[in-house]
Amino acid sequence: MTTTEFTPAAAPLAEKLLGSAQEILARYPAGRERSALLPLLHLVQTEEGYVSPAGVAFCAEVLGINKAQVGAVATFYTMYKRRPTGEYLVSVCTNTLCNVMGGQEVYDRLTEHLGVGHDETTADGKITLEHAECLAACDYAPVVTVNYDFTVDQATPDSAVELVDKLAAGERPTPERGARICSLREMQYQLAGFADPRDGAVGDGVAGAPTLRGVRLAQEHGVAVAGFDPETPITKTKPAREGAALPEQPDRPAAEPGKVATAVHAVTSAVKQVAGKVGERRNAGAKTEDPQIRTAELRNPTASEPATPAADAGSSAASSPPGDGKPAGDSPRTPDPTRGSEEKK
Repeated sequence: MTTTEFTPAAAPLAEKLLGSAQEILARYPAGRERSALLPLLHLVQTEEGYVSPAGVAFCAEVLGINKAQVGAVATFYTMYKRRPTGEYLVSVCTNTLCNVMGGQEVYDRLTEHLGVGHDETTADGKITLEHAECLAACDYAPVVTVNYDFTVDQATPDSAVELVDKLAAGERPTPERGARICSLREMQYQLAGFADPRDGAVGDGVAGAPTLRGVRLAQEHGVAVAGFDPETPITKTKPAREGAALPEQPDRPAAEPGKVATAVHAVTSAVKQVAGKVGERRNAGAKTEDPQIRTAELRNPTASEPATPAADAGSSAASSPPGDGKPAGDSPRTPDPTRGSEEKK
């Protein structure tokens, strides 16, 4: 990798993060390093606690892009913070199901107890509170996460207050499921693509009952995939392309084309049929009453080049000019005498 001369804005971070940044860049093919922007932004947050102006400059100079491009990405995703964030990011789901199950009450109680609102940090710098649109755990609603790890399932205002009090006191309570609680900067290191260096980092938490419910029901009722052997290695071959010969399977009937493939084949056949008839009529010099063929001949009489807008009665160029507040191209429709009047309908 070529040596980069960093500006004064980015140089302090480069001294601390350049080695890790180069490890991240090495994961991507040559010429595609720009795709490393997402993990690089997480890497910046491991040091700064948020995406600082210096972090934006560092990412831009490492990747050879401008700061506006970095900022566009950093402001799009909520996991990239644009101002200093506490040691623990406490997220409360207030989306539909969690809200119905009491998520808003949990959030309101925490705002009152901590004295902060959404995306605000307590005075001691310990806790940043946020309400989240969805934490993808509807079966545990309402849920509270700490630094993106599930911590309190089926939360209540009291259980949420107990959690933040322990965090503020320097404790790291055991989550009801998932990995051991870590600081936000430690989590950003993982999100940048590096293993958690803490001893026993994933030693806490178990899979919850709702997660295992389907497995338990299958065991109780003897439901299993026919002929499935869990010891069978997963194949790494690519699926056969459409039209390629599939291996014979004597125990299974021949596969029939799916609905989409059947529909595509039917449309393709119809188009080819109309095109063939148009060609035949042109070669013979005869006229036809087939409306599809007649339309095709009118739009492209010579079949040598696409029809011009003026030749196409349905194009916007042939439409009446806009007037009476109507958009361009919105002209009165000629009534069809075969369909009757609106009064008769």
